Amino acid sequence: MKQKVFIIEDEVMARNMLARTLKENFPDLEIVGAEGSITGAVKWLSDPVNHADIIFMDVELSDGNCFEIFRQVEITSHVIMTTAYDNYAVKAFEVHSVDYLLKPITVSELKRAVDRCVSQEKSFDMEAIMSALSPKEQPQYKERYLVQLGDMIVPVKASDIAFFFSEFKDNHVVTKDGTVYIIDSTLDAITSELDPKVFFRINRGCVVAKEFVGSVTKLFGGKLQVSVEGAGGPDARWRKGYDTDLTVSRSRVEEFLKWLES
Repeated sequence: MKQKVFIIEDEVMARNMLARTLKENFPDLEIVGAEGSITGAVKWLSDPVNHADIIFMDVELSDGNCFEIFRQVEITSHVIMTTAYDNYAVKAFEVHSVDYLLKPITVSELKRAVDRCVSQEKSFDMEAIMSALSPKEQPQYKERYLVQLGDMIVPVKASDIAFFFSEFKDNHVVTKDGTVYIIDSTLDAITSELDPKVFFRINRGCVVAKEFVGSVTKLFGGKLQVSVEGAGGPDARWRKGYDTDLTVSRSRVEEFLKWLES
């Protein structure tokens, strides 16, 4: 018995090409319908007369994102996503037993996806899919710190900070112009508050910003020496008045280099 196929694709040329490829290479499949919009797809899927074992579904349709279809109608068919965007939502579908294909699609990729659908006894978990598609709350990172300069309290933007360092019992902030401030936070707290893509804790007493890493030198014993670019230049106060350790701990070298390259 042939598997019934429904195609949801807004580009006529892409829709016709997919239909032709399926007919030429998959004799056990029968195309029973095709639509190019959310409205058309929902209407077809809502009709009890219509049935599809497999649905090929493009992500971006003429009237919006295809995920809206899942919110409007219950789908019990196997779904194969066809998209040019390999993002988190598509990956979520793969995890929950829904395949995806990145355009342009090859025959071998089609075969893999179709075989996967045919071999499965059950379709995907609808609740799990909708949960995966729900907007995720983005982490909120610290954007500014209140620091001390004598008797003054000064707000400093995180984007203006070259690095943090500890000396004796005090923690300090060094800004891009080389000014040194005392900060009333531990480096553990600071590390947890900052965007890990932007800041990296190179050792127990120092957190550096990627933007201000000028160069890195290999040291004996597997450590690295970080040269800070900017931050007041060669005559900056922090270079002469403080014992600042800008070496990357041996245990952190590999992770640091990956962070610096990313």
